[in-house]
Amino acid sequence: MSNHQKILRMVFMAMMIGLGVVISPILRVEGMCPMAHLINIVCAVMLGPVEAFTCAFIIGIIRMVVMGIPPLALTGAIFGATLSGLLYRMTKGKLIGAVLGEVIGTGIIGAIVSYPVMAFLVGRTGLTWMFYVPSFIMGTLIGGSIAFIFLTALKKNNTLTEIQKKLGARTYDKSQDFQRDTGSEPLYQENQSSDSLYHQSNIH
Repeated sequence: MSNHQKILRMVFMAMMIGLGVVISPILRVEGMCPMAHLINIVCAVMLGPVEAFTCAFIIGIIRMVVMGIPPLALTGAIFGATLSGLLYRMTKGKLIGAVLGEVIGTGIIGAIVSYPVMAFLVGRTGLTWMFYVPSFIMGTLIGGSIAFIFLTALKKNNTLTEIQKKLGARTYDKSQDFQRDTGSEPLYQENQSSDSLYHQSNIH
């Protein structure tokens, strides 16, 4: 990875962190923050699981310190961001894999982990192990749907792959693999060479 790509990655991460903090109050109620899941999935796809975790962690800390959000800002973000990036890679670049990773990581794992954190560290009463699961899953479905539509639009015109390349992230461009498998580029070159020979023979 070049220094230019490293700088771009840092700038992109800073931008996503700032955006994540600003838009997090949209549609938010305690236990449901759809915009956080949107940011998680975009970071997971554009950068990878480690960077997605880092973004989610920093956004959560800022929200807790500045906005007074409970530790749900962390438990409801870091697991989903990480699993989203991992499943995106495991499914060879399928966006639905990234969305499912967010739903499972946040909607189930994060929701269950939130119970002891809120009950024993914060002192909330009347909670159960499954208390946050419905709201967490609802939030991930909303945010995940927005992310899926947004990233699908980028993928259709190949913008997603171009951004990933500039950021030094893994790409899963099947069109390039298709060209290599079918030999379309060599065929084009062969046609060019045959055309040039034809013109030369006409000249002589």
